[in-house]
Amino acid sequence: MKTNSSYNQKILSTLDFHAVLQRCSQHASTSMGQERVLSLEPSGVFSEVKRRLQATDEAVNVERLKGGAPFGGIRDIRAAVHRARIGGMLNPVELLDILLTSQGGRRLKKFLEALHEDYPIPLLIELTEPMTDHKAIEDRIRACIDENANVADSATPELARIRQELRGSESKARERLEQMIRTPSIQKMLQENLVTMRNDRYVIPVKQEYRGHFGGMIHDQSASGATLFIEPEVVVQMNNRVRELKLKEEAEIEKILRMLSALVAEAADPLLVNVEALAELDFIFAKAGLAREMKATLPILNDRGFIKLKRGRHPLISPDSVVPIDVELGNRYSAIIVTGPNTGGKTVSLKTIGLLSLMAMAGLFVPAEEGSQLCVFDAIYADIGDEQSIEQNLSTFSSHMTNIIRILKEMTPKSLVLLDELGAGTDPAEGSALAISILDYIHRMGCRIVATTHYSELKAYAFDRQGVINASMEFDVQTLKPTYRLLVGVPGRSNAFAIAERLGLAKPIIDHARGQVGEEDQRVESMIATLEENRLKAEAERTTAEQLRLEVEALKEQLASERRRFEEQRDKLLERAELEAREAVAKARREADEVIKELRRLQREEGSGVKDHKLSELKSRLNNAAPELKKASKAPKKKPEVIGPGDEVIVTSLGQRGHVVDIVNAQEANVQLGILKMKVKQDDLQLVKKASSQTKTPPKATSSLKRTREDNAKMELDLRGANVEEAIIEVDRFLDESYLANFGQVYIIHGKGTGVLRSGIQEFLRKHKHVKSFRMGAYNEGGAGVTVAELK
Repeated sequence: MKTNSSYNQKILSTLDFHAVLQRCSQHASTSMGQERVLSLEPSGVFSEVKRRLQATDEAVNVERLKGGAPFGGIRDIRAAVHRARIGGMLNPVELLDILLTSQGGRRLKKFLEALHEDYPIPLLIELTEPMTDHKAIEDRIRACIDENANVADSATPELARIRQELRGSESKARERLEQMIRTPSIQKMLQENLVTMRNDRYVIPVKQEYRGHFGGMIHDQSASGATLFIEPEVVVQMNNRVRELKLKEEAEIEKILRMLSALVAEAADPLLVNVEALAELDFIFAKAGLAREMKATLPILNDRGFIKLKRGRHPLISPDSVVPIDVELGNRYSAIIVTGPNTGGKTVSLKTIGLLSLMAMAGLFVPAEEGSQLCVFDAIYADIGDEQSIEQNLSTFSSHMTNIIRILKEMTPKSLVLLDELGAGTDPAEGSALAISILDYIHRMGCRIVATTHYSELKAYAFDRQGVINASMEFDVQTLKPTYRLLVGVPGRSNAFAIAERLGLAKPIIDHARGQVGEEDQRVESMIATLEENRLKAEAERTTAEQLRLEVEALKEQLASERRRFEEQRDKLLERAELEAREAVAKARREADEVIKELRRLQREEGSGVKDHKLSELKSRLNNAAPELKKASKAPKKKPEVIGPGDEVIVTSLGQRGHVVDIVNAQEANVQLGILKMKVKQDDLQLVKKASSQTKTPPKATSSLKRTREDNAKMELDLRGANVEEAIIEVDRFLDESYLANFGQVYIIHGKGTGVLRSGIQEFLRKHKHVKSFRMGAYNEGGAGVTVAELK
């Protein structure tokens, strides 16, 4: 938006835009940020406005997440840097400001970069990218200037030496004078018993009549002349030495300040870049602060002339008294004609529409509900208020016409035109005709227009024109007060008769007055009254519907909450059940491992003849190790699987795979698990694979822990101690016997050793015609010392 002309600046002032900027500037942390806020102007470029609002939105999110950004210590150092660049010497205060600003900039950049990793703020990060680090200059200034903006003694060794000697000389001069004023004979000559300074030299206050008793120099006298401030001759040399040392101190300080100024001059350009970035960031965060104060929201932008304000509020009216307005313009209709009496809030509504549009175009959030839409116009024109000028000898009508003529010359189809009391200040008949003609011209141009008027003729105009709609400000006849609510679609009523009747005017007078009103006007008023009645009825129905909607949403939320609670309880129960199952399985496995360990020990101790009572005892221990899982009483019962001899199964309580040897009874079966054969309940078995259909009867030969040479067929072959050639012959014979016995899988025990025997056997198994696959034994099957072969 072009705002460099005085006319446009006048429009911004008329619509209270400058007042909004004043409030926004109060949220800036630096004078540089305040300058940028106060010079902010709306833009008519859609991409630029979108970028401005995105930057403000990022700053709003930073404030929401972190409570604000750290701008502490940042100063406007531009003048000092420019002076250093042309060779000027900076004072300690300016150098300290440069130090604090550089520190503050680095701290702010790190803060934003850290936040960007978790919550993207690309535009703010883009502003910090040109910023550079000046840690070396900071350290040098910090070493020379203390936090009170004084040159520190430690700045240079020479300054430290001079100041130490200076303090000693000052102490000697003061002590000599204090000795003098403590002497009784001298005290009577003094106006006061104290040592003071005049012209940077130590003196004592002497009465006028004793001026010749001390010698030395008179540096000053009191206003009355009764007191002379004399430097006694005995301390002249001491004061001379103090003065000499102070001159040396000043020279050394100047040398230090020039050295620091030269460092600043070398980094002048990058320092100025940092300052500009900091000023822009402060400006953006000031806009975020205003949004927080006004409880404003991010508007949806468009460039097609569409405005939709949801409960838009004028930002300069107190939140306790402001009445929100709902406005839609630019979709079904491009012009709104607001009619009705004064003091109803027409002008405030007009300003609210214009001001919120300007704020959005300037990158500011607007005080309206979420989802409000605003357009980026190329210009906003307004003729609001009484512009009468006595100096120019212009009437109210002439002043309005001058403004409107200028607007008609400058506006484009992408402009927003706001006209207050169009056609006022002249004859009603001519004024209304002129107003209709002006509105027709602007409407044909394609501009978006909102106009207020007193003329009742414009009510009919809005009904007769496509794309034009009536509006009015609501008035409560019962209380005789305006409600300041904008009613789009309902033309304004004069309410004069209703008000007069409420105030007590006699009914015959009112009836006579009604008779004076033309029939056409009475029909219009009757139509408006009907519209008003329908509006109130629709509004009541809408309120009821809104209450029902809120109740439904509350029920939905309650249902969702109960569902979430149910799912949480279910997850907890499942987690607890899974934990208990894991613990039960782990306990069973530990018990099984102990049984296997005990079996192996017995095998080593007693050879092949493990006694039956010991075997029964260990089998009982193994059966008892199976965990008893609780079953849900209401769970549907699974149809039991028919299990027969030779079937491959999984013992679910142990998680082990094996083969059914035979069926003991309807509830139990003997199952071969590796080298173990154990009795298992059938409901603890899960069928994996049925035995081959060729098998008519279960295998006659089964293995057991008690092995003898008379066994016809075995499921395991022990080859420990044999060489590869002998082992292959035995394996071949063993596989033939096992295949004929219809074993599903067999165990070949070769031991761990060097691995040569295992490799030879597995290579032979890989090519054998009866072998479907083979694998290394599991932990409870012998591990790497056993190869388990699955037969075809």
